Amino acid sequence: MPESEFKKPVDSEEEIKLDSGLIYADWSQGSAFSGYPARLEVGTVFVGNGAKIEISGKSEGGKKFDKIKDTINANKYTGEIDIPEDVEPGDMIWFEVKLSANSIDGESSRIPVYPAPLITNMAWSAQEARRGDVLKLTADVERVEAGTEALVTILEYDNDSAHDKIVEIPAEIRDMKLELEWEYEYHEDADELPTSEEVGRYGGEYNPPEYFFIIDIKGFKAGAGQESGLLTFKDYIEIVLRDAGNVPKADERYVLHMPDGSTRDGNLDSDGKAREEGIPPGHVKVEFPDMRQVDPPADEVEQEETQGGEEEDGEDSEEQSGTQQEEEEGQSGGQREDQEGQAESQQEG
Repeated sequence: MPESEFKKPVDSEEEIKLDSGLIYADWSQGSAFSGYPARLEVGTVFVGNGAKIEISGKSEGGKKFDKIKDTINANKYTGEIDIPEDVEPGDMIWFEVKLSANSIDGESSRIPVYPAPLITNMAWSAQEARRGDVLKLTADVERVEAGTEALVTILEYDNDSAHDKIVEIPAEIRDMKLELEWEYEYHEDADELPTSEEVGRYGGEYNPPEYFFIIDIKGFKAGAGQESGLLTFKDYIEIVLRDAGNVPKADERYVLHMPDGSTRDGNLDSDGKAREEGIPPGHVKVEFPDMRQVDPPADEVEQEETQGGEEEDGEDSEEQSGTQQEEEEGQSGGQREDQEGQAESQQEG
């Protein structure tokens, strides 16, 4: 890195020249793989935006690489250079960097080349996950030694490719297989998931949380194209209905209006309770279509929820006179009390 020494008076305006320099040029991974690109990075100082940069790959075995000709901005360049398929395993490679207009040149450290791992049959043990489920992630891995370390990254899928990293889990390759277990939990507020009605206003579709995983072995990555398949989050909800005297409303018919636009109906049991499994996560409306109108004081409805979204009774009961609502704030699984026929109850996930 160039050094500058300022010896002019500090009480006057002076002009000085700052010399450009190379801070570092190195690989972004500890090894490379025949026939696959390797990531690299170059850092400079006092190099103007748009300066031309040239990078050439080299190998101790004499193999020639394609050159990179590009421009550098903000004193940093990141890119990839293709490693030829005929580079022998064990060969050491490096790259040279030149910025001719700035009189800068240098070279990177050396890293070994290995045969590319063959990773196939990436899969989840199930297609759907519920809170607390323990899932197994598996893949077949060839061309690596037993005990080789791998890093598995689980991501939440995004339609626009802005995938969110959920967790990184270290693993080892044993008997040409990768296997690990992961307990699924959903820690976000499910009530904030957009419903089909909300996204439909903008031409979109309801999309529940979905997940895939990537395997990284010494910088070689597999799974970015969702080869593992997408794991879909499914939730559940519990409903409890009682009158003002705390007497269960047995066998009351209900209709669930799901966030994906579907519906599901059923009847409460003799204790005024119901539990629905495998529902789409998000805002759920609960309707009791056969519930009679009452004069004040109205019967009370207590709903015990663990679904993670927001609930509403249906429109048939939304505008009844003399109804009031009392809510008890809490986490998923807490209790809320509404008057019979009241349209809304809140849930926090």
